[in-house]
Amino acid sequence: MREIDLPPLWLAVFAAITWALAQVAATPLPYDRALGGALIGLGLALMAIAAAQMVLHHTTFIPRRDPSDLVTTGVFAFSRNPIYLGDALVLGGLALYWHAPLGLLLVPLFMAFITRRYILGEEARIAAHFGESYAAYRARTRRWL
Repeated sequence: MREIDLPPLWLAVFAAITWALAQVAATPLPYDRALGGALIGLGLALMAIAAAQMVLHHTTFIPRRDPSDLVTTGVFAFSRNPIYLGDALVLGGLALYWHAPLGLLLVPLFMAFITRRYILGEEARIAAHFGESYAAYRARTRRWL
């Protein structure tokens, strides 16, 4: 089970709930498809850029694995968790694109869930590996945005 307990699985679960909301309570809003598409694109781009930065630094982007480098530049200068932020943007974008504004209420729940399930453990692991460097980074860069 641990092998499939990854953030994309939980994004898919929350997206499925959002899609179900759209099936029972679709509420089109002005420009929701355009805004939703833009958020989805931004989220996917943010995830790709962050993953590429981590690969270039020869460190893992797989949760619960020990990092080999602390990435603090590029998109990581704006968010300590740009991949998770990208997930949240995709979820919000899907809610708008599918005409499910009630699904937007799931975005902060998703963020709280991801924080508890992954981020807190990752932060402890990173702090243990990088000590003062991580403490300084944490002091100047927010967890989400």
